[in-house]
Amino acid sequence: MSCDSVSLTILEVHRLPARQPRMNSTNTSASSSKTSVAAISILASGSMAAAKFVVGVAIGSLALISEALHSTIDLVATIITWAVVRVSDQPADAEHHYGHGKFESVSALFIIALLYVLAGGILVQAYSHLREGSPPPSISAAPFVVLVLDIAVNLWRARALHRAARDTKSQALAADALHFASDVMGSAAVIVGLVLAAFGFWWGDAAAAIAVAVMIALLGLRMARETVETLLDRAPEGAQEKATAAIKAVSGVVGVDRLRVRMVGATHFIDAIATVPRTYPIDRVEEIKRRAQQAVSRALGDADLTFTAVPVARDNESVRERIMVIARNSGLAIHHVTVHDLGGKLTVSIDLEVDGEMELEAAHAIAHDLERAIREDFGEDVEVDTHIEPLEPELPLGTDAAPERVEAIKAALTGFAAGGAIHDIHNVRVRDTEAGEIVNFHCRAIPSMSVIKVHDGVDEIERALRRAFPTIKRVISHAEPARA
Repeated sequence: MSCDSVSLTILEVHRLPARQPRMNSTNTSASSSKTSVAAISILASGSMAAAKFVVGVAIGSLALISEALHSTIDLVATIITWAVVRVSDQPADAEHHYGHGKFESVSALFIIALLYVLAGGILVQAYSHLREGSPPPSISAAPFVVLVLDIAVNLWRARALHRAARDTKSQALAADALHFASDVMGSAAVIVGLVLAAFGFWWGDAAAAIAVAVMIALLGLRMARETVETLLDRAPEGAQEKATAAIKAVSGVVGVDRLRVRMVGATHFIDAIATVPRTYPIDRVEEIKRRAQQAVSRALGDADLTFTAVPVARDNESVRERIMVIARNSGLAIHHVTVHDLGGKLTVSIDLEVDGEMELEAAHAIAHDLERAIREDFGEDVEVDTHIEPLEPELPLGTDAAPERVEAIKAALTGFAAGGAIHDIHNVRVRDTEAGEIVNFHCRAIPSMSVIKVHDGVDEIERALRRAFPTIKRVISHAEPARA
């Protein structure tokens, strides 16, 4: 393989699109990037290892043969990497709930073990050469040409693999990039050893072999530490802070009580316990969860968030909101909550809706329990009065009333509103149901009127209408501000 062809292939890898944040453990683009780079590494490793081994044997250089064996280990490593990345990107299944990303960490440990075995063998052989005083290798241009070419190829490969590992957060590719970086330094050490041998220093070749072994061991130690930390679920540096800040920035989140992060392959698995206002309905909390997932995905790239929402009382929660929460937690329907502060004594009035067919004793027990829950929250000195009323039943389907009936009711509404603050009765609709007539109408009032005055005026019209037409079951009005 020529240097030009390798350079062209690596440049094509550089133009692969960067990984985009995703919501699950698979990504076609990232997987394609990793497998493509790994395949390129297989071809390059095989070609350069064969060339260095043949030339090393020909000139009798232990350092060059050691470097060739190192490249052979890299060839084995890249084959393993190529196979592992195809497995690690498989989605989670019934047996692997967090996906298959840890396969990359296991394969990285296996490759590092092979490197240490190689480093030990090289050290033993180099010591033997030094002790026995083996003759120096024969010097020619061939080993220098091969080594310079090897350095050029490995520089391009290490750079491409490092970018791919960074973009895809692949430990297997990171280990492969480390091997190629060590190949560059190892080849440089072999060149130095051959130069020393050419100048008459017989020990130069063995010393270069020892340098290759030491570099393999030191670089392998760094990768081993990172891989073990991942297998032990060490949180990625800065990930917890980024995820916490992203969740806190979501509207509706009061705070984050606990957050844990673990890496499985390229995916951040996050467990977060966050507090939300207890007055929020369930659908609002679900929306907060969805936005929190989007926020951590933007902050960390690939993230899988488990979000536990804990309802809490805020400092600015009103008395009315606290009472509504108490009723909701008891599964009760209340309305018209009135709260007064009488010189330090709190008085509360509530309309409680219960089944109209329920016996008074049972309804009174429900009201008593609600009042007791309110006193437990606010103190025993709070005064609570509960008005029990029947829950409005769901009315059967109705039909539109006859036009003349609608006109009669509209005329009556207009007459009741004549001369008052409520005027311009319009959009009158009348429906006949088995329970009685249902009347809807719109009206207008002065824009500056208070809601209380408008409500009182409309109530007066509604009561007059029901007295005039006893068959009317319910009147529903809608007040609008008068046009300029």
